[in-house]
Amino acid sequence: MLTDKYEKELGGIVCGVDEAGRGPLVGRVYAAAVILPELDEENEVFMALNDSKKLTEKKRFELAPKIKELALSWCVAYSEVSEIEEINILEASLLAMRRSIAGLSVKPDNALIDGNISRDFEKVGVHAKALIGGDGISLSVAAASILAKTERDLYCMDYLENTYPQYGFAKHKGYGTKAHYEAIDKYGPCPEHRMSFLKKYFEKKNGQ
Repeated sequence: MLTDKYEKELGGIVCGVDEAGRGPLVGRVYAAAVILPELDEENEVFMALNDSKKLTEKKRFELAPKIKELALSWCVAYSEVSEIEEINILEASLLAMRRSIAGLSVKPDNALIDGNISRDFEKVGVHAKALIGGDGISLSVAAASILAKTERDLYCMDYLENTYPQYGFAKHKGYGTKAHYEAIDKYGPCPEHRMSFLKKYFEKKNGQ
């Protein structure tokens, strides 16, 4: 079971923050910030929370609306491909995280950031603490990981799939699968592809 001890250690109003979509070859990177109420061990949502990667897609989509209902405040934000290309994927992920915190209807005092980097969060008025593996140990970070992941997946399954159906984004969600690379070879990259991510692939393909 996950815990709220990291939130309690920080004190005040704490939001958990996580991102989704750093690895794919295409599309936005998403982030979510979630402020949960006090832990209630009788609540099935609290008991079901886990790192989004350890849950099935079906379970993530079942939990997402329940998390939104349970949360005192939540927000999902993103950085566009143009921003990823301009400032790099790490900085774009941090930017999306800051945007998600800034969009909360309840202002947090502190933020638990999944990962090992917590810089520049004073820009959105919070003290931030990095928590390695946070989505597997902190309840609020796990909740954020589920919201970020489901929103990113919906973007792939709805917008990207409908706009560029030849790539199969609904299936592979933009990751570098064999089918995805085959579609890139056949159709070339689309406007939503992260060209910085494809640079080495094209260099290798062209024998450079």
